[in-house]
Amino acid sequence: MHAGSRYLLKEVIYWTRRDIYVLIALSLFYTIVYECIGLKWIAIPWVPIALVGTAAAFLIGFRNTQTYNRVWEARQIWGSIINSSRSWAILVKDFTGNNANAKAIHTQLYYRHIAWLTALRFQLRESRAWENIHTKISNKEFSRLYKVDEWTTKVEDALQPFLSPEELTYVLSKKNRATHIIGLQSAQLKRLRDSGELSELNHIEMENMLVNLYEQQGKCERIKNFPYPRQFATSNQMFTRLFVFLIPLGTLNEFQKLTTANGHWIIWLTIPFSALISWVFMAMEKIGESTENPFEGGANDVPIKALSRTIEIDLREMLDETDLPPALTPVNNILM
Repeated sequence: MHAGSRYLLKEVIYWTRRDIYVLIALSLFYTIVYECIGLKWIAIPWVPIALVGTAAAFLIGFRNTQTYNRVWEARQIWGSIINSSRSWAILVKDFTGNNANAKAIHTQLYYRHIAWLTALRFQLRESRAWENIHTKISNKEFSRLYKVDEWTTKVEDALQPFLSPEELTYVLSKKNRATHIIGLQSAQLKRLRDSGELSELNHIEMENMLVNLYEQQGKCERIKNFPYPRQFATSNQMFTRLFVFLIPLGTLNEFQKLTTANGHWIIWLTIPFSALISWVFMAMEKIGESTENPFEGGANDVPIKALSRTIEIDLREMLDETDLPPALTPVNNILM
């Protein structure tokens, strides 16, 4: 996510500059055809263009509202994960370990929970066919301004500090690794209950907390694996591009009305004004597109690595550890 006060204009222009080049070229082409070649009939009234623009604006507004809702829901889910993680830590500390092995038991359960967070965020950063962070060149270029740890680190290396060698081998053999880490937590709770180190009621309470973590994971997977409906995304893109294609023709019609009194040079103002109007709509469409997948690794995503680090620090402090990892800080105002 962007952790500054706002995006700078130069950042927005850098992100949309290729669209700007295309829009200027399109406006220039129409103006040359109209003024130099003499095809005056290509200038059309604003009424039909405005009708297309109304549909495009409606779809853009609808899409941006819905994609914002996806991001906000994802952030709420991770807020619940933070709260549930702290609750889990308290339950582990107060309900388990009434003997000399208490410290070891707490460390196992805490570290395994950090491993769950790690596996979950790696799964959420996996690419999907509908995501655009790796396919749109403007997004790929902008992603060089920050670091996505899940793209450069192997999941086995990230999990290794938190799992035993046997557990690591077992987890890496599974497709949904986060799910099986929770399963390992449940298996240890059962062993503690069977050995009398965990009472029946406390065992039920802690199992309910694991069920809650499963629920939060499932909510993340729902957003990750179900895209913003493609029919809406497709029609939004088609209508926006159609409107942008028509804008210079309507602008030509308006500026040609001023040429008699002000000279023929005024028609060339079609180029900057058409490009400016078109850029507004293209930028709004790109904002919705870049917001619809809140876990893909874009600059507007939920900062799941930073949130995971916050939870890790909290849990390890509860173990009275002093050698703690630092909290993550934004890179070029982007926090991941």
